[in-house]
Amino acid sequence: MDRLINLEPSSQVVIRIEPTQKCCGELTLRNVMYTMPVAFRLDPVNRLRYAIRPRSGIIAPLATLLVEFTYLLPLDSPLPDSLPRCDDRFLLHSVVVPSASLKVPASISDSIPGEWFTNKKKQVFVDSGIRIFFVGSAVLTRLVEDGLMDSVREVLERSEPEWRAVDSVDSEGRTLLHLAIAQCRPELVQLLLEFEPDVETADRNGRTPLEAAAAAGEALIAEILIARRASVERSRGSDLGPLHLAAAAGHAEVVRLLLLNGAAVDAPAADGRTALRLAAEGRRHDCAKLLLKAGAKVDASGGADGGMPLHAAAAGGDEAIVKLLLTRGVAGVKEVRNAAGLTAYDLAAEGGHVRMLDALRLGDALATAARKGEAQAAARLVDRGAAVNGRDQHGWTALMRAAFKGRVEAIRVLTDKGAEVEARDEDGYTALHCAAEAGYAEAVEALLRRGADIGARTAKGATAAEIAASHGYDGIVRILARGSTAPLVEKRRGGNVGAKKGKEREGRRKKSEIGGSDGGRVAVRNGGRFHRARAAVEVAWSH
Repeated sequence: MDRLINLEPSSQVVIRIEPTQKCCGELTLRNVMYTMPVAFRLDPVNRLRYAIRPRSGIIAPLATLLVEFTYLLPLDSPLPDSLPRCDDRFLLHSVVVPSASLKVPASISDSIPGEWFTNKKKQVFVDSGIRIFFVGSAVLTRLVEDGLMDSVREVLERSEPEWRAVDSVDSEGRTLLHLAIAQCRPELVQLLLEFEPDVETADRNGRTPLEAAAAAGEALIAEILIARRASVERSRGSDLGPLHLAAAAGHAEVVRLLLLNGAAVDAPAADGRTALRLAAEGRRHDCAKLLLKAGAKVDASGGADGGMPLHAAAAGGDEAIVKLLLTRGVAGVKEVRNAAGLTAYDLAAEGGHVRMLDALRLGDALATAARKGEAQAAARLVDRGAAVNGRDQHGWTALMRAAFKGRVEAIRVLTDKGAEVEARDEDGYTALHCAAEAGYAEAVEALLRRGADIGARTAKGATAAEIAASHGYDGIVRILARGSTAPLVEKRRGGNVGAKKGKEREGRRKKSEIGGSDGGRVAVRNGGRFHRARAAVEVAWSH
């Protein structure tokens, strides 16, 4: 026989460590003798760390006795480095006492004389196999922070279900999921999810695990959490939702994932700002593009300043975001004022962001001046910072507008200021094509004097002469054919019409400006050929 007492359920004592709670565990001692009582004495090697009750006693034949182990160290003292196991040792002495008289039929806990456990009188059995196994929130948070997956699994498996150990929090209110996310460990998150934690539990900042993953840019973790039905919307206690956090931090992959899983693209943060506004503030171009593609509102206002995304981009000097927002074509967005009464232009000017002044106001003014033929106004605008070669959403420059309206003096001023004569719009048209299509002979001549390429072709392969011919502008065709700069009065088939005042050409030009409401150009059949009319663009700029 090698022992008198068996340890149940094993030689490991599970001690749960929780703040404000008594840290203790239990071990059952069973007398394996059929006919004789057994006396025992159980001592920790380190008596300052543990208290044992009872430390000694007598166990009746085949009976059991429950022993309580209490961990005595303060909770703020360092836990063993060997967590969840502990190297602390215990000595269990046991001896047969056939003459012992039991006070109760079962086992008793008494102070047993020490001499009973000396080899001088009896055969004493000594068991040194008892060990401590720590569980509880303090243990789990430490193991998760250290990324010890096997130990985390073992502690969770050995914890009682009613403890809800997987929902443990650390001293700062972070759940195990939050800690795993902070470690950027998707496999650890997956392990914790096997034990069914509450995926909506927030930390002290009010952030859920998904919000924490979004802020950290952990797309895989976010995907895992969403698969476990984590909400993609802002939690009640958080200032920013997952989409806001991902957009603000520039985590485009997370933004895409959230949008694909139904996140509301224009949902406001606690202060009213949208994800697009936060992307604009943070100069997060890729995120802004994704949000705009998903239908984010360019004119949504919010925040303490009551501004829109355009205000934020202008104040921050982000020219790329400004242009991106303006391409959405929301009417009047440039003139919207924030709570302080400032437009995006005002904010850009205050910040000294000269490069974006053209897009926010000066470019519009320059296009209008060019269209109306206000040459000196156009010159002043360029001097103030308007981009002489700036383009609108259709790719038109101010020179193209002047050419299409036959504004010769504006053409001269703009080219003197550096306007590119060969600049092309999205359909490959140059200013010369525009003047030829609109039927302005003097504008064609002015452009030729400035070096316009007579042979330039549009995206569909048409030259300016071919466009003029399709409209019946014979005089312009002759000018282009010989490259002449001599003054000419245009002759149209069937009669003569002045270069600017002919009623028939004006009627044709008006007809060419009739376009669809979608802002595109319409095809007009004339003389058996198709050409473009610059309808909606000119209609839009005529107001």
